[in-house]
Amino acid sequence: MDTRFVGIPELVEAPSVAVVVDVMRAFTVAAWAFGQGAEKIVLAESLDDALALKARHPDWAALKDGPPAPGFDMVNSPGLLRSVDLAGRTVVQKTTAGTVGALAVKEASLVLCAGFVVAEATARLLRTRGSDGVTFVVTGEDGRADEDLACAQYIAGRAVEAGTDAAAFLRRAATSRAAAELTEGVRQGVHPDDVELCLELDRFPFAMVAALEDSLMVLRPCAVPSPADDTAT
Repeated sequence: MDTRFVGIPELVEAPSVAVVVDVMRAFTVAAWAFGQGAEKIVLAESLDDALALKARHPDWAALKDGPPAPGFDMVNSPGLLRSVDLAGRTVVQKTTAGTVGALAVKEASLVLCAGFVVAEATARLLRTRGSDGVTFVVTGEDGRADEDLACAQYIAGRAVEAGTDAAAFLRRAATSRAAAELTEGVRQGVHPDDVELCLELDRFPFAMVAALEDSLMVLRPCAVPSPADDTAT
């Protein structure tokens, strides 16, 4: 599998297969939203678009980076989200990097959104598709965020070699700039458990696939058979 790792500014054309990685915290939060029962997540272009979608659909739940704000139901924190019941609901998400990265590759034939919490399912989906080339979009810090790059490299390794060990990649993420900012309170809208939750390997058994639906970029969970399931069948 031919892999490349790029930041959002380096995207000049839509790749065939894209894996958009945001560990701290957009796609960890997205996975938790699905874990809390959300049906789908609409990735908003801007805060104004998120509020407009919320206004048209009052039953939808909107979340954003940073501190709480009028019109938004939640902030982009897995630690805070894990106590919210989202059964059957649609979530509108707007973040600084993750949602931007996914929207930048919306024309790709397959868009996966990922973090460590869905790493194995994401790698298995890539393996089952047998894609020749995969572009990993490292969303943080214009492609320099080590937590996102470490996760992308880990998923890429698992996609071709199931024996790839996570320990070194998780250590890199744990000592990243983003982890330090979350721990030290530099960022707002943070729960003390956020870093730990972002580094919880394979917390969820699904991958997350984003696709255009009626002009909106919509993220949904995608069940991926485990190797044991494959053997059983």
